[in-house]
Amino acid sequence: MRWTTRTGPRASGVLLAVLLLGGCGASAAREDGATDAGRRFAAALAAGDYRAGCALLAPETREQVEEDGRTPCALGLREAGLPPAGLARGVDVYGREALLRMTADTLFLSQFDAGWLVTAAGCEEQATEDEPYRCSVKGG
Repeated sequence: MRWTTRTGPRASGVLLAVLLLGGCGASAAREDGATDAGRRFAAALAAGDYRAGCALLAPETREQVEEDGRTPCALGLREAGLPPAGLARGVDVYGREALLRMTADTLFLSQFDAGWLVTAAGCEEQATEDEPYRCSVKGG
C-alpha cells in the first residue's frame, strides 16, 4: 500500500480530527494503572516509607531527587517535604502520560515498560497559562 498526502484545508481538518480522536478515550485499565501508582506513591510517603516512594519515581525524577547522585533518594524525597496527597479525585490520561489530581497534591505520571511511574509531585497549578504547574519534585 502506498500512502499519498493531500494538501488543503479539508485534508488538514480530517487529519487533525483523526489525531485528536485517536488520543481520546484512555482505557479504564490505563486510568486505573496511573491512579494506582499515584495512590501507592502517596501511601508510601504518608507511611514514611521513602524507599518505596523512590521505587515509584521515573528515572529522571529519581536522579533529580538524588541531586545527580549526591544524596540518597529516600533522604532527598523526605527533604522535599511533599504534602500528604490525600484521596485521588480524578485522572486524565493522554497516551503514556497522566495527570492525577488528589485532595492536596497533583501528580504527573508516565507509563514505562515496568508500569506507571511518578514524573512530578508536589505540583500546584499557577495563575498563568505560561506556567500551568509548579512542582517541587520533578525530572530534568
